[in-house]
Amino acid sequence: MNRWLLPQGIEDVLPDRAEAIEGLRRRVLDLYHRWGYALIMPPEVEFLDSLLTGVGGDLSLRTMKVVDQASGHLMGFRADMTPQVARVDASRLEGEGPRRLCYAGTVLRAQPDNYGRSRAPLQVGAEVFGVPGPTADAEVIGLMAATLSEVGIRDFTLDLGHVGLYRALVEDLEPDADREALLRDAIRRKDAGAVEEALEGLGADAARREALKALPALHGGEEVLEAAADCAVTPRAERALEELKTLVAHLHRRELGDHLCFDLGEVRGYDYHTGPVFAAYVAGQGEAVFYGGRYDGIGAAFGKSRPATGISGDLKLLADLMPAEAGAPVGVLAPAEGPDDLQRTIQSLRAQGVRVVQVLEPLAEEAFEAEARRLGCAQILAHDGEQGWRTRPVEPQEDE
Repeated sequence: MNRWLLPQGIEDVLPDRAEAIEGLRRRVLDLYHRWGYALIMPPEVEFLDSLLTGVGGDLSLRTMKVVDQASGHLMGFRADMTPQVARVDASRLEGEGPRRLCYAGTVLRAQPDNYGRSRAPLQVGAEVFGVPGPTADAEVIGLMAATLSEVGIRDFTLDLGHVGLYRALVEDLEPDADREALLRDAIRRKDAGAVEEALEGLGADAARREALKALPALHGGEEVLEAAADCAVTPRAERALEELKTLVAHLHRRELGDHLCFDLGEVRGYDYHTGPVFAAYVAGQGEAVFYGGRYDGIGAAFGKSRPATGISGDLKLLADLMPAEAGAPVGVLAPAEGPDDLQRTIQSLRAQGVRVVQVLEPLAEEAFEAEARRLGCAQILAHDGEQGWRTRPVEPQEDE
């Protein structure tokens, strides 16, 4: 066995990719700052009881657990930062009004997912607490679209659903946990036969049975919302559908209507989400690149039950999706020595925000140009007699 082999799904991030990821992290957090979101930095490890409070069993399975040798208590490496942000809002910050928080940090997953993605994503996200209506959902969806625009992605699909519709259709049925999980899984996989089988013995009336059987087929454009009217067979189901329609109206006002599609059989995060759920998809990716939803009441266990909604994504993945031109050479290569004002010129350029790399040993002109290309510099700093120090483009290689 290679002694330097890393665990499955864990990777080194090498210079070019690290530069792209870090640059994107700064831009995205600056974007969130401009939208009014305050940055917080929760710890990477917490006691397990607080880390998993109120989030259901799925996150527990994804959480890597260790024993704290200082206390003997079980701890977990966070697999998702959203519950931590909810804890901070409920227990560490004062006030009852609306609150916007954002974050960026590494999370660790106990198992790799089915798409071969990293087990240590660099999660970035934003949450709104204290606002129960669709205005907050529309804002975070708008922020999700703005994040993709910051990455350079203009062609994307925003997929919307509402777990409240499914909840309304199964409330009062009291199915055993295994049967209900089978039903949810069948709806998620859009397997009509499995839905029919899972419904056996649930005691649902005919209207609710038909509505549950219809959910897997309710995906597509806005016509889905009209087709779903037949599923609004209880007051709570009708309310969920109206909430979704109101959210869509808000998104049209934000000029996001052309990106919308719908999946009313989406039951992702059922143990966690309570209302609208949303995800962003781009071509070539089998899974959402950004996702979110409403999760009211998660802070109750920490003493403050608040409406909440938010989004999150993996900055490593988003950086890999940036257009090629985003990684074009930048910066200036400076010589090791020259007239007395060389260092002053370098310092002046750096003070202006220019990336300046100074070689450590004198190089011949041809080698200097090659070094600039190797280091990803688009320009070189050269002394031009009476004109002093000036930058000029790096000469392209003959085969370019």
